[in-house]
Amino acid sequence: MTIPTAATYPLSPEQEALRARARELADGRFAERAARWDASEEYPWDNVKDLAAAGFMGMTIPAAHGGGERPLLDVVLVIEEIARACGISGRIVVEGNLGTVGALLAYGTEAQKRRYFPWVLDGEKPAIAISEPAAGSAATDMTTAAEETPTGFRLDGHKCWITGAGTSRLYLVYARFGARPGAEGIGGVFVERDTPGFRIGRRELMMGLRGIPEGELHFENCQIPRENLLVGPGDGFKKLMSAYNGQRLGAATVALGIAQGAYERALAYAAERKQFGRAIGEFQGIRWKLADMAIKLDAARLLIHRAAVRTGRGFPDALDAAKAKTFAAETAQEITSQALQIHGAAGYGRSLPLERMMRDARMFAIGGGTLEMMRNLIADRLLPTRSDWRS
Repeated sequence: MTIPTAATYPLSPEQEALRARARELADGRFAERAARWDASEEYPWDNVKDLAAAGFMGMTIPAAHGGGERPLLDVVLVIEEIARACGISGRIVVEGNLGTVGALLAYGTEAQKRRYFPWVLDGEKPAIAISEPAAGSAATDMTTAAEETPTGFRLDGHKCWITGAGTSRLYLVYARFGARPGAEGIGGVFVERDTPGFRIGRRELMMGLRGIPEGELHFENCQIPRENLLVGPGDGFKKLMSAYNGQRLGAATVALGIAQGAYERALAYAAERKQFGRAIGEFQGIRWKLADMAIKLDAARLLIHRAAVRTGRGFPDALDAAKAKTFAAETAQEITSQALQIHGAAGYGRSLPLERMMRDARMFAIGGGTLEMMRNLIADRLLPTRSDWRS
């Protein structure tokens, strides 16, 4: 049983064809491989080759640099379809188009674009390095230091929970420049994997999305040439976090895709599975679960597509991205759990992908900004600032 994904906004014939092409790749190749990457915890290099060949890496890169020059709505259409079958491949599409790629597009020099855009088009998933052992949600507490030298910067510090640690060739590292405290002291530099003084540390073994490593980065007297500076201190952190809103919207879309895939399986199973002489989909308890799933999927998709349409080719608004990520992450947890419940013991077993989907979905309530931090961001837009409350 095939249930086409409903688009919240009317799509052009070209967009419909793009979405269909992504679904064909996901169903034809990625679905059967997904369990392998989960079990082996290996990076899905075969999928990366297919994504690059299909033109799904670097869709946002300008045509002048060999990219697709597509708007954000096109990207989220592809992400959802890929994530339906394989969450880790959906994440690779996110980071092959948004996040670091968006920051490079907006703030990078022409030399940086000429060097790094071809890497992305060839399948590179650049990594963003923000979190530190003592600076997670409180990102502005970071201590990784970039000290100016005659030729550039000396980088020293420790990053953790970095998605793609070791498999990525390019890292956008957030660091503190000089002694300036808070957000104003933070900027970003590009660090290539083979740079002396840079080493990959311990890999964390994760609950879900196991095919992409989450690990530590260590910088010890790491010499960074001046031309690798993306943004300096002052308004650098603000610029970097604006670009990160694209990453958050991408994460919301991966969560949506995983939930959509679980829903499709539950809907098909409810129509086919018989108990007490009739399909289980005829029982009200199952029917209401499926109805709630359909409502919440459309609501999540509406938030994501609205943010993407408003964006065009720029960065999503922080409020739009936070709303989409919060609702999509919670929806994905609920729908994967309910889809597993509808399947009963079969859903709990490893022969079906539902237990994997449920594990994969759990990450999106944490990574890229916890749901608590997203709600704080939303509330900050709705209410007076905390300093106003105290005055």
